[in-house]
Amino acid sequence: MSERPPKALPRRADYRFAVPITTRWADNDMYAHANNVVYYSWFDTVVARFLIQAGLVVPRRTDLVGVVVETCCRYHRPLGFPDDVTAMLRVARIGNTSVRYEIGIFRNEEDSVSAEGHFVHVYVDAETQSRPQPLPPAFRAALEPLVVAAA
Repeated sequence: MSERPPKALPRRADYRFAVPITTRWADNDMYAHANNVVYYSWFDTVVARFLIQAGLVVPRRTDLVGVVVETCCRYHRPLGFPDDVTAMLRVARIGNTSVRYEIGIFRNEEDSVSAEGHFVHVYVDAETQSRPQPLPPAFRAALEPLVVAAA
């Protein structure tokens, strides 16, 4: 059996959009590092901040909303209060009705991820939230700068 060399962790330069996040004492679990659910909150924050900043989502007034249908997180190094966190975002795939967002969580000024993962949003009509809707051209155009080639 041959051993494969460890895969290099993503770096800040591998992502296209960043949001600084200040950790809170309440983020820590009993082991003095950020609880796993906090990482998912950071994932949601960076995606939502991008969508709002790009004008793609206006809370409570948008016709198209993203519903999370898949999510994953891989933890490489622990984080916790009082670390400063940078949540970074890129897009791996833009489908007809869905987007795969990839997120890197970086500790303080470190250049390699402490955690990485993804969200897959399927976009649906905001009123019914039942049927996937095609992404409008303007939505696709706003996401294009975040797209990275598959590693």
